[in-house]
Amino acid sequence: MKKNVTFLILFSVTMGFCWLTYNVSTIFLLKPQNSRINKPGQTDPVIEMAEHNRKHNTNPTPKYHVVVTANDTPYSKWQCRIMYYWYKKVKDLNGSDMGGFTRVLHSGRVDNLMEEIPTFVVDPLPKGVDKGYVVLNRPWAFVQWLANATIEEEYVLMAEPDHIFVKPLPNLSKGNYPAAYPFFYIKPAENENIIRKFYPRGLISDVDPIGNSPVIISKSLLKEIAPTWMNVSLRIKYDTEADAKFGWVQEMYAYAIASALHGVKHSLHKNFMVQPPFDRVLGNSYIIHYTYGNEYSLKGELMYGKIGEWRFEKRMYLTQPPPRNLTLPPPGVPETVVRLVKMLNEASANIPGWEKL
Repeated sequence: MKKNVTFLILFSVTMGFCWLTYNVSTIFLLKPQNSRINKPGQTDPVIEMAEHNRKHNTNPTPKYHVVVTANDTPYSKWQCRIMYYWYKKVKDLNGSDMGGFTRVLHSGRVDNLMEEIPTFVVDPLPKGVDKGYVVLNRPWAFVQWLANATIEEEYVLMAEPDHIFVKPLPNLSKGNYPAAYPFFYIKPAENENIIRKFYPRGLISDVDPIGNSPVIISKSLLKEIAPTWMNVSLRIKYDTEADAKFGWVQEMYAYAIASALHGVKHSLHKNFMVQPPFDRVLGNSYIIHYTYGNEYSLKGELMYGKIGEWRFEKRMYLTQPPPRNLTLPPPGVPETVVRLVKMLNEASANIPGWEKL
């Protein structure tokens, strides 16, 4: 009973703070923030990722903390184990600015991966608040983690369980710009009529075409944005029109809107990650994001929207991890898909007790 009362007090205080933050943001933060908004002659925030970004990185302490939010389902667990395996493989290689790692577990209770993966347990939203959209727990998890955890690094990489690090990732944030990946399906200009409900003034171009992951951002800036991000996420979910329009990406829009309310623009890095099967070439990318299904014929032809003769679809493994030694794709399949399967196989072969969760 005491724990429930404590949680309700914490949630009420946080929600009150979120409401205050959002409304103050709406009134004041829509004014240009001179320290964060581009001026004529300054670098365009939409930039390609290149080595000179690292050479000219002015961050005094560029190390960032890798953080991923997760629940305690088998589906989430096996992805977190894969991700953590590859984090450890690349963390200390040349070119890496990776610091510590935390899985923020928003189940409200410990699980059997606590000793394997550094984990910080936070509470989920009260029952029914998310209306079945479990992703709403993500901003709430960040609010709690930022308020209560000890984080040594000055920067944070917000990542997801289905991210695999292909190579060492430097701190890509540039000056006062956090670093983010531009998603082709986040289109603020095309959805201005809805976004104006939550971002009533200011240029619509101030809302970046991003989600909250992957994003490298200073810890202090994320502490400012997170309560607003949570508040906007809830407002979108409870707005019938916005909920229907934005669907499963609504919490991504919420982060972009919250950032704009705080006058924050992101530098956009197209090579931050690849998303097979649509990104065919790995190039200089740092992360493979395997959110989409990979369906191919035995001739190596994409069969998207159909069941492939060869396939890897992570949603096939909701209740148990994929088996070890997955069959490699047939000839002709893009290198991103081949690399993904090889990396899954290496991780599962080397993680003790892989098939037990």
